[in-house]
Amino acid sequence: MILETARRLREAGETAARAGRDPVNLPMIRTWLEAMGDANPVYERELLAPPAMIQVWTMRGLSGPPVPDPLHLMSEISDEEGFVAVVATDSRQTYHRYLRVGEEVSVRSRLDSVVGPKRTALGEGWFITTVSTWLVGDEPVAEMTFRILRYRPGSLATEVEEKLRPTITPDNEFFWAGVTAGELRFQRCGECRMPRHPPGPACPACGSFKQEYDVASGAGTIHSHVVHHHPPVPGRRAPFVVALVDLPEGVRMVGEYRGPRPEIGDEVRVFFDDGLPVWRPDVPVLEPWTIEVTPTLIVSTALATRDFQNVHHDRDAAVRLGGRDIFLNILTTTGLVQRYVTGTLAPGTRIRGIDIRLGTPCYAYDTLTFTGQVLPHGIEVVGRTGAGAHVTGLVRVAP
Repeated sequence: MILETARRLREAGETAARAGRDPVNLPMIRTWLEAMGDANPVYERELLAPPAMIQVWTMRGLSGPPVPDPLHLMSEISDEEGFVAVVATDSRQTYHRYLRVGEEVSVRSRLDSVVGPKRTALGEGWFITTVSTWLVGDEPVAEMTFRILRYRPGSLATEVEEKLRPTITPDNEFFWAGVTAGELRFQRCGECRMPRHPPGPACPACGSFKQEYDVASGAGTIHSHVVHHHPPVPGRRAPFVVALVDLPEGVRMVGEYRGPRPEIGDEVRVFFDDGLPVWRPDVPVLEPWTIEVTPTLIVSTALATRDFQNVHHDRDAAVRLGGRDIFLNILTTTGLVQRYVTGTLAPGTRIRGIDIRLGTPCYAYDTLTFTGQVLPHGIEVVGRTGAGAHVTGLVRVAP
């Protein structure tokens, strides 16, 4: 029935425009800003809606009439087939302009694809992708490609898997002490001054046991890299990139790389995360931002985004459906990504699009830390909890 319903909906094409419940208005904007903790004055001063609010204006809400759009219809048939749990996985939003207070918004949607059944960590399920266009009158103002997973709750582990930790020996103790101090250290022979990595007891050039160390500049270039998919690494979520990096000091080091898929020769710079050196493109970076994810934050932002899925406010339901606790919805994660970028760059920064992919859920009582780097095509943002990457994405800004 799922595939048959999907075929029928794809053949039907795009729906007629469906009007939002209310015009764009200041009370909803203020409620959204307060729940997100976003103090950007631009929206109220210029009577504009934050772009990440685009879905909010046409959300069904708690008791609205059934919405005859593809996502709602696919959700109904998924429920009937036993795929009763839902989690958003990724979205790509493009904003042609900001909405102004008083404008009437409508939305058209179409089913893009249905893929499954797939085995996931949450349970067996179906990935449902829709494409939506928001309009003011006949003017398209925003688009979104949105994917959810409808699944049968499985045996999702609720405990954070223990991470691999380095083995510290007398030969490499100086290196890991450097990581703790925020320094990238490499071994150098105390006699012939030959640099060496990884460290060892004797110099391979002169045989001396007199070993010292220097501190590297932190710059490097990509010598080669691989994308690690398997085997599983405790405490890590595949895939991730492992790079071999040439240092100007004359040694090579292996480490995780975070950023767009690298090319050989790309310039990179080291930073330190969770007790490990990590490489990223040698570009400007944003100041990190850390937020404590309280139950109040999760519930208030779910209400402000008019998302009444029980897993965002009902702990018993969230646990029954395989989670550890209530968790952030994707509309909130999108809003927090927007807040991070505009709050770090400048309040007047104009957002042209937000593309995000969700990883590990962000539960109540997690600590969520955002980092960002300025790339030629946008701001790459990562939000991490103790369990790993909750969100990775790209924020496109106006020049």
